[in-house]
Amino acid sequence: MGKSSTTTSSDRKLRPQTEMVHGGTLRTPFGETSEAMFLTSGYVYETAEQAEARFKGEDDGFVYSRFANPTVRMFEERMIALEGAEAARATATGMAAVTAAMLCQLSAGDHVVAARALFGSCRYIVEDLLPRLGIESTLVDGCDLDQWRAARKPNTKVFFLETPTNPTLDVIDLKAVAEIAHEAGARLVVDNVFATPVLQKPLEFGADVVVYSATKHIDGQGRCLGGVVLGSDQFVTDHLANFLRQTGPALSPFNAWVMLKSLETLDLRVRRHCENAIAVADFLGSQEKIARVIYPGRADHPQHNLAKAQMDMPGNMIAFEVQGGKEAAFRLANRLEVIKISNNLGDAKSLITHPATTTHQRLTPEARAELGISDAMLRLSVGLEDAADLTEDLGLALDAA
Repeated sequence: MGKSSTTTSSDRKLRPQTEMVHGGTLRTPFGETSEAMFLTSGYVYETAEQAEARFKGEDDGFVYSRFANPTVRMFEERMIALEGAEAARATATGMAAVTAAMLCQLSAGDHVVAARALFGSCRYIVEDLLPRLGIESTLVDGCDLDQWRAARKPNTKVFFLETPTNPTLDVIDLKAVAEIAHEAGARLVVDNVFATPVLQKPLEFGADVVVYSATKHIDGQGRCLGGVVLGSDQFVTDHLANFLRQTGPALSPFNAWVMLKSLETLDLRVRRHCENAIAVADFLGSQEKIARVIYPGRADHPQHNLAKAQMDMPGNMIAFEVQGGKEAAFRLANRLEVIKISNNLGDAKSLITHPATTTHQRLTPEARAELGISDAMLRLSVGLEDAADLTEDLGLALDAA
């Protein structure tokens, strides 16, 4: 493999939009323009001595694609350049990334503090899985800094949050929570899926580890599953790398190749997503049959100013409540034609889901009420269609419902 194509004659630092196109690219002697796809499980060594050196870590080559793969390595390197991290490891799914980022650094007797507004599967990790392994967990209101402070214990090792949150779009103060975590000697792990690395870089605000479901905006076209964990060289070397090597949630080289191609257009897509979402949120806010619109880009969002301070744009996710409860929400969703019903997000296609009966259905009614997830709430992932077609689709569905 040759040198990365981002190496320039002056070794100048390239801007994020350029890194998304060229970052991490390694070319074979064939000089291909597109990144090569290495669909191989194993690798051949020239000598037995070379095999020994690679297993000892004395020779910088590939051993087995569960550990590392050239195509996956290119995806990791491109994400490193985009995120501004020192190191990264890709995983088979976003939840594999979350699970690995947590478990690789925790042991029985440790304690985790997490924001209670989390994706349902993340709540499962914090509330159910960790306690079964002897790891304590405490859930707090992520927007209440005093609750983060009060929850700290001598054995607290990790703070965990997502911002904006799924699906209620709370915006949490990354810098403040990072400072509280570090005062306790804990690391802050941030799920940055809704914001994407285009709109928000948690490491710049003091976070220690960032995780993504690359299935969402990074792929952005509903094709492949994937995840990635980013952090310092020390975190990856001391905690993450061996955990992934031994437990095996490896990203497929094919999926890594798809993600590489998607990263080339990530900035363009995310900004168009946001422009459409701003228009859709404004439209929904003008409709009498909509009881409430939750969108960080609106002045009536409770953390609007914080969102402006730590995000470049407000994102493509909107939550809204329909007058008439669950029945009215279902009627609206069922009447949509352009917007499709799906629990995925970050897709080129606009997707809508009813969180109380899908992504957060495993929570008790009391837990959903505490989070503000009502039966009238719908979560809308705004896609890349013409915004006028989206508002027309919503308007016709509201009229019919």
